[in-house]
Amino acid sequence: MNSIDSFSGAAERMDGVKPAVILLMGPTACGKTDLAIRLCADLPCDLVSVDSAMVYRGMDIGTAKPSADTLSRCPHRLVDICDPEETYSAGRFVDDATREIESIIRRERVPLLVGGTMLYFRSLQMGMASLPKADPAIRGTIDEQAGRVGWPAMHDQLRRLDPDAAAKIRPNDRQRIQRALEVIRISGRPISQLHAEGAVPERPWEFVKIGLWPPDRAQLRARIDQRFRKMLATGLEQEVAALKRRPGLTAEHSSMRAVGYRQVWAWLAGQYGREEAISRAVTATAQLAKRQLTWLRREQGLRRFDPTRADLTAVVLDDIRKTGLVGRRLC
Repeated sequence: MNSIDSFSGAAERMDGVKPAVILLMGPTACGKTDLAIRLCADLPCDLVSVDSAMVYRGMDIGTAKPSADTLSRCPHRLVDICDPEETYSAGRFVDDATREIESIIRRERVPLLVGGTMLYFRSLQMGMASLPKADPAIRGTIDEQAGRVGWPAMHDQLRRLDPDAAAKIRPNDRQRIQRALEVIRISGRPISQLHAEGAVPERPWEFVKIGLWPPDRAQLRARIDQRFRKMLATGLEQEVAALKRRPGLTAEHSSMRAVGYRQVWAWLAGQYGREEAISRAVTATAQLAKRQLTWLRREQGLRRFDPTRADLTAVVLDDIRKTGLVGRRLC
């Protein structure tokens, strides 16, 4: 039976010390999952995925989901938990992640949350605003209007009604524009105002935040390009084709708007060719990485590490242990 020298969830909570929760964050294609698995070999950790696409069943190659063998050896919670036709939200993630974190802590182990969906990390730490539930009729009206005038025009409408929200949303971000306008039409109040009023809860955990920070943006883009081409070589086209054949699943579902899937779906639908799909997917993924790094710049207390260094695992392990919150796994 393993023993842990610096972590005992139940005992520490009785002493008033918050149990540790490790957050491993970074841009796409920087090696977060590989590092997390290596850390678990030396720390008493259980993994929780923080990825808005890995939650979907049948989306394996394009999400860089760990292999079945890896998942059997090192299980990731919140992977393969919903159907691609479902909508998975930040609010649902907070509920799911909170449940998993508490389950892991009750077993006197340390939750290690790993992924690149920065909104999920922020929502878990800061809490969620109380927003009205989705209204299919209102969404349908917004979609019908957008079909006539286009989403950039709907973004202009949002800018007049809620300039603070519009400033944070790209003109072609259909999902977020739709939600912001929906909230206004249901509640009569700007979504930015509701977010500002959201109470920040006192979390019962101590966050240890590890950030992977690639030093060379060009090198990261080259890695993104290489990884996407490898995805195609290992069956991404066939994976998307199978999803496309599913009755009821369309390009408008949240799952199919994920980077990579969106571009391959459009290619298979005849909107453009293979090489353009590759170019668009790589560019969109690089833009995603840039946004992820922007989020990370705002993270308080983030410990930054160069993911390209040869001694990365040892350095991160040493840094985590220096916090005094997480002990070493002993045999």
